[in-house]
Amino acid sequence: MTGSRLGPGPEFDRIRSIAAALGPLAPNIGDDCAVIPDGTGTLVASTDTSVEGVHFRLDWISLEEAGYRAAASAISDLAAAGARVVGILAAVSAPAGASPEELASWMRGVGAVLESTGGVVLGGDLTAGERWSATITVLGRADRVMRRSGAHAGDGVWVTGKLGGARAALHAWTAGRTPDPAARESFARPVPRIAAGMWLMQRGATAMMDLSDGLAGDAGHLAAASEVGIEIDLERVPVHPSVGALDRGLFAARGGEDYELLACLPSSFAESDAAGVSLTRIGSVVAGQGVRLLRGGKTIPLPSSYNHFA
Repeated sequence: MTGSRLGPGPEFDRIRSIAAALGPLAPNIGDDCAVIPDGTGTLVASTDTSVEGVHFRLDWISLEEAGYRAAASAISDLAAAGARVVGILAAVSAPAGASPEELASWMRGVGAVLESTGGVVLGGDLTAGERWSATITVLGRADRVMRRSGAHAGDGVWVTGKLGGARAALHAWTAGRTPDPAARESFARPVPRIAAGMWLMQRGATAMMDLSDGLAGDAGHLAAASEVGIEIDLERVPVHPSVGALDRGLFAARGGEDYELLACLPSSFAESDAAGVSLTRIGSVVAGQGVRLLRGGKTIPLPSSYNHFA
C-alpha cells in the first residue's frame, strides 16, 4: 500500500477500497514510503506473519476476523514492550481472484484493532499468492522499553486476563464441534493489552512478554532471557470459563495465542487489576534456570510449546 501513486486500474481500485474501508485510520497510504510521526520515547518495532492454514482457517473465522487477528497478534508485541501504538505496515498476500471488497474486509479487521489501541495504517504492500497471508510490522514508542530479560529471584510472576480460551476454540473446531462463543471470541478477536502493558511498566515490572506460544513455553523463554528459574502454581492460573478440561490449569498452561501478558514484578507488588484487566500472581522467580510447573506442591512434567517447524 506504499508505492507510487496509481492511476485508474485494478490495483488502484484495491487501494481505493482499502482507503475507503479504513477512513481516517489510513490517512497517507499510496506513497513510496511511510512517514513515522515524531513523538516522545524510544521507537520500538516488531513484525509478525499470519498465514491461512497455519494460523487461521476461513471456514472457522471470517476475512475481517482474520485481518483483526493478524494485526492484534502483532500489536501484542508492543504491549509486551510497554509501548503505545504509533502505527502499522500491512503486507497482505491474497489469492489472485480476491476482489477489492474482500481486501477491504480484511483491512476493516485491521482497522478495528487500531480503533481500540490507537495508531494508524502507515502503509504496506499488496500481492497475489496461493492463500491469504499478512506480515504486519508494528511501530510504537515506549518511555521505558520492557524486555524478557531483567527478572530477579524473589520477583512475583503475574499474568493478565484468563488463559486457554483460544485453545478451547481450536480443540472444538478440530473435533468437528462449534466452539463456545466466548472461546471463539478469544481466538478470533484477541485483545492486545496495550494499556495494561504501559501500566505494568510504570509500576516497576522487571521483565515482560506476551503469551503467543503458551504459558509453559513462553515462561521458559523469559526465564532463559533473564537467566533465572520460574515456578508456576497451576492451581493459581486464571482459566478461561470456556475451558472444560478436567485438568484445567494444565490445559490453559499449554494453550497458545492467548496474547495475555506475562510479567515479573517486585515481591511487594500486590495489585489485582491492571488498567481494567484482571491480574493474577501465578508463581515466583527463583535462582536457577528453566520452568517448574507445580500442582499441590509437586512438580509435574513440562508440556511442549508450539513449534512452527516441528
